[in-house]
Amino acid sequence: MELTNATGLAADIAMGLRPDGRELLVVAVKGTFPIGKTAPEPVPILAADEAAGLPGLSPPAAESDLAPVKAKCDVLLNGRAYAAQPSERVTVALRVGALAKSFDVVGPRVWTDQGPSPAQPFTTMPISYAVAFGGPQYAENPVGVGFHDPKEAKDKPLPNTEEPGKPVAKPDERYRPMAFGPLGRSWQPRAKLAGTYDKNWIENVAPFLPADFDDRFYQCAPEDQQTDFLRGGETVELENLAPQGKLSFAIPKIDVPVVFMLKSGEHEETCAVCDTLLIEPDLGRFTLAWRASRPLRRNVFEVAQVVVGRKSRGWLRAMRCGKRYAATLREVR
Repeated sequence: MELTNATGLAADIAMGLRPDGRELLVVAVKGTFPIGKTAPEPVPILAADEAAGLPGLSPPAAESDLAPVKAKCDVLLNGRAYAAQPSERVTVALRVGALAKSFDVVGPRVWTDQGPSPAQPFTTMPISYAVAFGGPQYAENPVGVGFHDPKEAKDKPLPNTEEPGKPVAKPDERYRPMAFGPLGRSWQPRAKLAGTYDKNWIENVAPFLPADFDDRFYQCAPEDQQTDFLRGGETVELENLAPQGKLSFAIPKIDVPVVFMLKSGEHEETCAVCDTLLIEPDLGRFTLAWRASRPLRRNVFEVAQVVVGRKSRGWLRAMRCGKRYAATLREVR
């Protein structure tokens, strides 16, 4: 199968699987855009998840761009909090169109016999699930900090992020981990969406997906960071997530048409949807990912070529007929 990319963006194809065993042909397109005036280096399409540190012991930094399907757009941010002057606590906020999320970032603290110690002032603080509430025994965030048996908590660090109005007060209570990055696939509640892998699955279903597999598993953002597919023109607003305090930019309007050219001579046209936004203010960039998928009737060999981006009708007609396309008479000679 040939992939023709006319977008000027990164593009790739992959195979996906439905719970009924049917295969999908997945087309992923990715663009890198500046926050500011300096053009960043293009970020390639990720074929596998990337961790911020040691896999399994650190939070995900980015997830594979080759998810088979997404029903909503994941909005993600990797970065840090900034305070205009040394502060014990600041509120950070992310807004993308109708989506809005904010939480508190707190200076370093430890557990004492009386509870949390006073927070130390800071001017900048990394934000990730590594400094959010959690711990090895906390299924919602096993790479976090702060969750302990009270008898063992003394001098252990507290999280640097808190849900507004719900300060972390006890080491054995349950609090919502606060960050803007992707959730681990094995974390709850995401892991529940992967379905049931029991004896029946081992004996009667494997290697296919279980019947109760939920496509929402492919959404790597927390539920409050999922929104409708981006169409372009949405305003992104960041608060205390950049040195200047407030930062805003607009999502570009880009259409990504996709044509599946079949070996039968037919072709199917669709338009990829923008289902992932990753903002990286400290790197001066954001990336957008578009996706289109086509269920395969038999196997991947029924598709001869995938065309991503705009090609002329003449070019498409020539490809269907197995001819070489010439845009001008000079090219014929």
